[in-house]
Amino acid sequence: MILWNALVPGANDYTEHVESVVERVKAGDQQAYAIIIRTFEKQIYTYCYYILKNREEAEDAVQDIFIKVYQTIGKYRQQGVSFSGWLYKVAYYHCLDQIRKKSRWYQFISTQKEQQLHFDDYHHQSDNEREVDELLLKLHSEERNLVLLKVVEQYSFEEIGQIMDCKPATLRKKYERLRKKLIQQKMKKGGLTNERMVRSN
Repeated sequence: MILWNALVPGANDYTEHVESVVERVKAGDQQAYAIIIRTFEKQIYTYCYYILKNREEAEDAVQDIFIKVYQTIGKYRQQGVSFSGWLYKVAYYHCLDQIRKKSRWYQFISTQKEQQLHFDDYHHQSDNEREVDELLLKLHSEERNLVLLKVVEQYSFEEIGQIMDCKPATLRKKYERLRKKLIQQKMKKGGLTNERMVRSN
């Protein structure tokens, strides 16, 4: 599974391009929305996968999220949060809703099945991807969400705060505690800590 995307949220040319496409969609250009889907589909799938811990549920979530975004894109305004940040906010709350809807029994069955599927995929991954997978899957959903948005998508704490409706200072403290937790996990395992996973910006 590819975790990193060449597009970096926050870059001026990237942001300007996305915003121009969003305006075309708002104006009724349905074909322009396909550009948005192609741009963010892999990122949103990866995000949903690590929150929901299930490939099929992540795939369904991605479809639902892009439908929801298309239906409500007229409400988006570039004030304080980028379109990608707004998109992740929709994804964040959608995943939370999905988690709440699951029964404990369904969670148990789903987890067991996913663990087997994950084990099958495990041998096809690179050492770096495998290490990241192991770290993320051991975290709670909120912790995974914070790591994904900060380390993988490279959002600032201010942007993450807008996505998660949380104070940036609170998120910074949580991230520092989480960073130490990841370092301790790697030390116990006897390996070198993945620099990108634990580096504080």
